[in-house]
Order: sequence, then C-alpha cells, then structure tokens
Amino acid sequence: MSATAAPQTSTASAEEMAKFEAMADAWWDPVGKFKPLHKFNPARVAFIRDSLGAHFGRDLGRPRPFEGLTLLDIGCGGGLLSEPMARLGFSVTGLDAVEKNVGVARLHAERSDLAIDYRCQLAEDVLAQGERFDVVLTMEVVEHVADVPLFLRTCGDLVKPGGALVGATLNRTLKSLALAKFGAEYVLRWVPAGTHDWRKFVKPSEFAAGLREGGLVTEALRGMTFLPLTDTWEVTGDLDVNYMIFATKPD
Repeated sequence: MSATAAPQTSTASAEEMAKFEAMADAWWDPVGKFKPLHKFNPARVAFIRDSLGAHFGRDLGRPRPFEGLTLLDIGCGGGLLSEPMARLGFSVTGLDAVEKNVGVARLHAERSDLAIDYRCQLAEDVLAQGERFDVVLTMEVVEHVADVPLFLRTCGDLVKPGGALVGATLNRTLKSLALAKFGAEYVLRWVPAGTHDWRKFVKPSEFAAGLREGGLVTEALRGMTFLPLTDTWEVTGDLDVNYMIFATKPD
C-alpha cells in the first residue's frame, strides 16, 4: 500500500508512513538518515540473540543456532535486523507498511544472497491470515503506530505458545524529550527533524500492559545508553530514554 492508502481503522499512520517513505533510499547508508539504527544494531542484535538463545536453549556457538525457528520482523524497514536474524538461522518474514521500504529490503537481501520473505503488509493482516511465529520483533515501531493497544495486542497474538517477543522504543520522560527529541533531532542532527512525536513515546508499563493483552509475560526490560567516548551504544539498566523489552508466551 502507498503511504496515503492506510485504512483509518488500522494500526498504520499515514503521516508516519510518509516520513519513512521519503527516507527509504537511505536505509543501508551507515552515515545517512538511519545512522542511529546502524549504531544501535550491534547492541540490539546481541540482546536479541542472547535473550532468545537462553529462552529456546540454543547453542550460540553454532553457526546458525536458531535453525528451524520462524521470526516475524514487524516494521522491518530496509532489513537492518531481518538480515542478521536470517544469518542466525531464523526463517525470517519482514513486514513493512511502506512499499518502497520493502523494495529496498528485497533488493539488498538478494544482493546478500539471503532468503527473506518481505511483505508490504500490516501485522493485523498477517494475524487475520492465521499465521503465528516463534519470535516476533517490533523494534522502534510502536512509537509510530496509530493505535498502540491494538498494535501490541496484535503483536502478542502473533507469537506462538512457547515463543517470545523482543520490542524496543523510546520512553515518555522529560529526559527523553530533552535527549531523544530535541537533542537527537535539532542539536546533534542524528535523525531528521520531526521524525518523532514525544507524545507518542511509550512507557515500559504501557508496553508491558499491551503485550499482556496479547498473552505475553514480560521477562526483562533493558535500557540502551549512548557512550560518547566510543561513539557506541550498550545495553544497560537505564530505561529513561531508549529501552528494550523481552516477553514470552506460556505454552
């Protein structure tokens, strides 16, 4: 669907989709508009890998430790997380509401010789088709959707019994307003001005409550902290700005 064609009753926000459609060509430029996500990725991938490895009892020393498991990457963008997940052995399905993003992701996966099922669909569309996955990722997505409770409940419903979900977003605090909104957009220019609406940031309690409606139990909350001296991010206990959530669905 195009950035202006989202139905009013869906979780998709036409305004948010238009923002990312305008930036779609920059997904794989490590110093471009998505530079923060490229910087995030090592810490994000490590958190996802370690959390899921422990949950599923997988040997992370093996080349493709998650072989045989399915993974849904909701809001996959250009595939910055879908590709490392495929390399870890998951059978990956990537969803994005912006058709141009899906096109970029498909092309990059083909060039990287990776078999990833990219689709221009919404999470509720996949749920209506009766599909379920061992793992669902929703990373830096929930702050851009039109209906947060519906979106989180849908994410939970998409997880198979015994499966897990990993999510990430921005906390709605005064610190995040100063750093993630004004600092990142207008001072440091890490992302284009207007990328985020602080009023749409989601508190950890709200994220956990939404997932609980989808049958998930929150197991861990971890923060993401920027280290200016090394220009890197690390997983910490500080949830004030960026944070990740790990939740599971009982058998």
